Amino acid sequence: MQNSFSNFMIPIEKATVMILNRQNKRLIIILLTVIVLLLVPLIAMQLTDQVNWTLFDFVVAGVLLMGTGLMCELVMRKVSSTRYRIIICAVILVILLLIWIELAVGLFGTAFAGQ
Repeated sequence: MQNSFSNFMIPIEKATVMILNRQNKRLIIILLTVIVLLLVPLIAMQLTDQVNWTLFDFVVAGVLLMGTGLMCELVMRKVSSTRYRIIICAVILVILLLIWIELAVGLFGTAFAGQ
């Protein structure tokens, strides 16, 4: 009796491990993407004087990028409809873009831009 039960459990465990590995791979991809994106201004600072980021700039950019990636990952895990996933992730990305533009050039003239 125990052998048939353990044979039944092995496929379930394998499926669970496969799902967890896929989700963990997406989290690793998000983290690596954030690191690569933050390397762009870091390398540009070494090549030109026109890019001048401080540690605070890197922290804010990292929090914004990682937060956006994690929010999109949460949407991917919790929302089952592909259409709603795309819409919600697009809204999240537009919000990131607007915040990034505001912090960079002060498009809306809020206190975030330092004006």
